[in-house]
Amino acid sequence: MVKVVTINILFELEEWAQRRDLLVQGLAAEQADLIALQEVKLPEDTGAWLAEQLQMPYVFLVPRQDLGKHGIHYGVAILSRYPFIKQATLDLQSQGRVAQYVQVAPAGQPLVFCNGHYYWYPGPHPERDQQIQLLLDWLGQLPSDLPIVAVGDFNGTPDTSAIALMRQHFTSAYAACHGEEPAYTCPTPLVRRNWQKLLRQSWRNLIVNHSLSPWRGTLDYIFVSRSIQVQDCRLILNQPAPHSRTLYPSDHFGLAADLTLV
Repeated sequence: MVKVVTINILFELEEWAQRRDLLVQGLAAEQADLIALQEVKLPEDTGAWLAEQLQMPYVFLVPRQDLGKHGIHYGVAILSRYPFIKQATLDLQSQGRVAQYVQVAPAGQPLVFCNGHYYWYPGPHPERDQQIQLLLDWLGQLPSDLPIVAVGDFNGTPDTSAIALMRQHFTSAYAACHGEEPAYTCPTPLVRRNWQKLLRQSWRNLIVNHSLSPWRGTLDYIFVSRSIQVQDCRLILNQPAPHSRTLYPSDHFGLAADLTLV
């Protein structure tokens, strides 16, 4: 059995001192073997701090390719209890986005664990589709019998073409267990604590979706290759702090899966 987790930990450092404790508590409870993080803030390297707290000795950090128009520096990271046999990085060629993978050998069985943070746009977008095709071509260079887990913040809801493309080659662990994707993974009520962000999201939702109702949807996934059996998949980090209804670990929920390599 291999336990994997994915979580976008949010690059913003406001309330990080409170949020990081919630992240550690939730992640420690999972006892995951492999954790994929998106939006690891740099140069502070919030992922390294989490790895230290969780006593996960192997860390592979990949910064985004550029800072973007807002000059925000962050990246993706994989935390592991197993040493890395191989590490690789993929430039996704737009918005400075990157993907990464490591090869590990839990109980002597080879496994590739891939993490990515893909093109942001509200709704389908050809740039995201191109990034997913780049990812599939990249992973397709690996031996066909090598088990692959591909996780991350795909920034696309289940009805988008990018997710349909992923499903042509991989199985969604959550949908395999529950018959459908979760109702939503983002945003959590954490966004209500920042009125400026809430206002921006409401305005964007009005322009794009022509709705005043707050948008929420599933953007985060755990995909597995056909040779992997999904024992369980669940939302995690989806509860607020005991003293607050809006203080959540992140603006995304996490996903955890228990997998068997066959």
